[in-house]
Amino acid sequence: MIAVTDRLILITLLVKLGVVASVASVLASAGSFRRLFFAEQRSSRQTLALLAFFLVPLTLGVWIRLVVPNFLAADISFSAVILLGLLLGPGWAMLGGIVLSGPAVYHHEYLALPFNAALGLAAGMLGGFVEGEEIWSFTPFIDLSLYRWVRRNLRQPRIDRQILLLVLIVVMEMIRDYIAHLYSSPPRLFALLATQPWLQALVWLSAPIDVGIALKVWNALRIEMKLEEQKRLLLEARLDALQRQINPHFLFNTLNSIASLARMKPELAREMTVKLANILRALLKDHDTYVPLRDELSFTDDYLDIEVVRFGSEKLRVEKDIDPRTLAVLVPSILLQPLIENSIKHGLEPRLSGGTVTLRSRLEKDSLLIEVSDDGVGMGNKPTSGLRRTGAGIGMKNVQERLEVLYGNRARFSIVSNPGRGTLVSIEIPANLFEAP
Repeated sequence: MIAVTDRLILITLLVKLGVVASVASVLASAGSFRRLFFAEQRSSRQTLALLAFFLVPLTLGVWIRLVVPNFLAADISFSAVILLGLLLGPGWAMLGGIVLSGPAVYHHEYLALPFNAALGLAAGMLGGFVEGEEIWSFTPFIDLSLYRWVRRNLRQPRIDRQILLLVLIVVMEMIRDYIAHLYSSPPRLFALLATQPWLQALVWLSAPIDVGIALKVWNALRIEMKLEEQKRLLLEARLDALQRQINPHFLFNTLNSIASLARMKPELAREMTVKLANILRALLKDHDTYVPLRDELSFTDDYLDIEVVRFGSEKLRVEKDIDPRTLAVLVPSILLQPLIENSIKHGLEPRLSGGTVTLRSRLEKDSLLIEVSDDGVGMGNKPTSGLRRTGAGIGMKNVQERLEVLYGNRARFSIVSNPGRGTLVSIEIPANLFEAP
């Protein structure tokens, strides 16, 4: 057994950072790994295939650590089992930990198997307690902005799962080192045991750093894939808007209304022409992913003004209850128009007396709540038909998909419809303020 010096431990900690980043990057570059890793749902067979992506190179790393002198950094099984527990769950993490302990047990490190299994169980239970977004955003470095951290927790006191995750990883590493120290002659569990207290503390702190590096590499890829999906959905929304919303039927009716007004009310006809041009210009130009709510409302105002002229002010009424504090909040572009069109086309148009479309916005803690309601005929017995892509412009299904891509489980999208009484569509998203460049 080769003696592990403090100098070798320090070198190992530095090299291990590169090993973790390299393994995470190589795995992320494999298309099959990405499809399995970022799949929303996986069968047991697919999860087993994903597990193989981890276990084949990492088990080889454990073997290299045992047979190659001084190359201790090849063994990153501790961090790997924690990652498996956080991302795949306790059962798969325990299985992965048992497999990773194979070479160690073969070389008489008999405590590797029960420790890895217990570590996988603990990490899996921790992963079930911590929300997915908190795992992906995990960093071993505490937020340097203490003011923002204190303000956030004073406004809404809660358990900081990020810090809890950091502490528990450090504690697990400390337990491993304690067990390895108890059974060090002959060694029954691998751990880096330093003679200097400051270096041992560095060993403990390096554990969450290794986990954080892998998560950062994969989260960067995850965000990139989300942005690509968002671009696809936005492009689909724009094409759908041009093909369906501003379709020949809409243009024909609008132009016909303008023509009928040109002689009797030329000023109103000119105003409608300007508003139609504004709508076409907004749809044809390149969109930002997010726009301030005031800009989104400006776009919908032009659309509503045209519809009011077409249907008549006695049949289509518009009411707004907009909190001024919400005007600077960023929302996905082309968010409200399809909801308003759905209210008009499926709620008010079938009703002879017409009705009222109401827009509301308000802040609730750290969230923006937007409501689009009408007092029309409702959706009847259609099972949330507003969520299906029909002839109603961009389609509410597209709106829901974009919210899921942009915000994940931080967004809420709900529809409440009462036959003969109307429909209420509610959207709740994080309240991120627009900052002028």
